[in-house]
Amino acid sequence: MTLSDSKEAVRMALETLRTNKLRSGLTILGIVIGVTTVIAISSVINGLNNNIQTLVNSLGTNVIWVFHMPVIGVRPTTEQINRKKLTPEDAEAMKLLPHVLQVDPGKRYENFELGLGGVTINRGGKKLQHTILEGNTAAVKEVNDYVLTSGRMYTANEDERRANVVVLGHDSAEELFGNEDPLGKDVNIEGEIFTVIGVLDKQKRPFGSGKNPDDNSAFLPYSTFNKLHPEIKEVWISVKYDDPNNKPLVEDEIRELLRRRRKVHVEQADNFEIFSPDSITRLWNQITSGLFGFMIAVSSVGLMVGGVGVMNIMLVSVTERTREIGVRKALGATKKNILLQFTLEAITLCALGGVIGVIFGAIITFIVRLTVDALPATMSGVWALIGFVVSCAIGLLFGIYPAWKAASLDPIEALRYE
Repeated sequence: MTLSDSKEAVRMALETLRTNKLRSGLTILGIVIGVTTVIAISSVINGLNNNIQTLVNSLGTNVIWVFHMPVIGVRPTTEQINRKKLTPEDAEAMKLLPHVLQVDPGKRYENFELGLGGVTINRGGKKLQHTILEGNTAAVKEVNDYVLTSGRMYTANEDERRANVVVLGHDSAEELFGNEDPLGKDVNIEGEIFTVIGVLDKQKRPFGSGKNPDDNSAFLPYSTFNKLHPEIKEVWISVKYDDPNNKPLVEDEIRELLRRRRKVHVEQADNFEIFSPDSITRLWNQITSGLFGFMIAVSSVGLMVGGVGVMNIMLVSVTERTREIGVRKALGATKKNILLQFTLEAITLCALGGVIGVIFGAIITFIVRLTVDALPATMSGVWALIGFVVSCAIGLLFGIYPAWKAASLDPIEALRYE
C-alpha cells in the first residue's frame, strides 16, 4: 500500500465522520468513554501513589516498628490482641544490636470512645479537646526525624525524674497560644501542670491538605506518661538502624532477640509483629490493584461497545461504497489494497476517539486536581499512551472483518450494485 493510498484511507475516514457526524460520534462514543475512564482513574491513583510515597519517605527508609499484634492491613485475632505486651526492657536489649542506632519505646492515649472529648488541655480560658497523648523516651526525635519549630525535646534526665514537661504538636500550640510564644508557659493536662518546652512542626498527611489529627498532640517523657496513665500497657517500639540495605539483617536480629526473650519455641510462630514503611506501601498496592481492576472492567466495556459500533459503521460504509469498490478493483486495486484501506479507516476512527478520550481525561484530571484536595490527580503520560494505543488496537480488531468483506467483493457484482 502506497503513501497516497494511506492518505486516501485517512481522508475517506474523515469524510465519513463529516458526512455522518451524529452516527460517527455515537460510534466512537464507547471508545471515548473507555479511554477517558482509563485516564481519569489512573490519574487519581497516580496522584495518590505519589502522596503515599511521600508519606512513606517522611517516615524514614531506615525505621522498623515492633508491636505485639498486627495493625496494618489485617484485623488482629483474639489471640493476637491478648499476647504478652512488649516492654521497655525489650527496647533496651534492641539498642545492643550491631546495626541499631536508636530505639524508642512509646505509649499512646486518646480515649475518644467515651464521647467526652478525650484528652483535654487547658490554658487559661482556652480548652483543647481530642488531643493525642504520647509518652516517649528522649530518642523519639532522632528515631522519627521530628522537626521542632521552637524549643527542644525533653532529655533522658527529665524522663528519669518524671518531669512535668511537654512538647506540643503544631495545631495544639496554635490553638492554645495563637501568636504568643508558648515556650516556658504552663498548660493543664488531666489535672497536672506541665511546662511547654518545645513545639513540633506540621506532620505530613497522605491525603488532601486538611488538618492532620497527629498535629493535635502532646508529647510527654515516658516515665511522666506512666505517672498519668499507668493502666496503658501497650508499648510500640520504633527502631532506627544504620543503612537501608541492612533492613533484612536487622529484622532477623530483632526477631531472634525477641523470640529468645519471650521464650518462643522453635516450632512456634512469632508472638509479635515487625513492620516497616514498606508495609504501608504493600497495603496500598493491594488497594490500588482492586481500583485498577475496576478501571480495566469499566473501560473494557466502553471499548468493546465502541468496537462493535465501529464494526457496524464500517459494514454500513462497505455497503454504501460497494460500487466505488468495484470501480477501484476494475482500475487495478488488489484485494490487499482494499483490505488495508478499510482497516486503516477503522483505525483512524478509533484513534480519533482515543485522542478525544485523552483530552477529556486530561480535563477531568485538571478539574479534580483543582476541586478535590483528597484526590490529588496527576495525569500519567504512560496511561495516556496506553489508552491511545488500545483504541487503535480496537479499530484494528473490529475493523478487520468489514475490511475483509470489502476486499472480498466480486468486482463485476460490485459494479452492478445500485
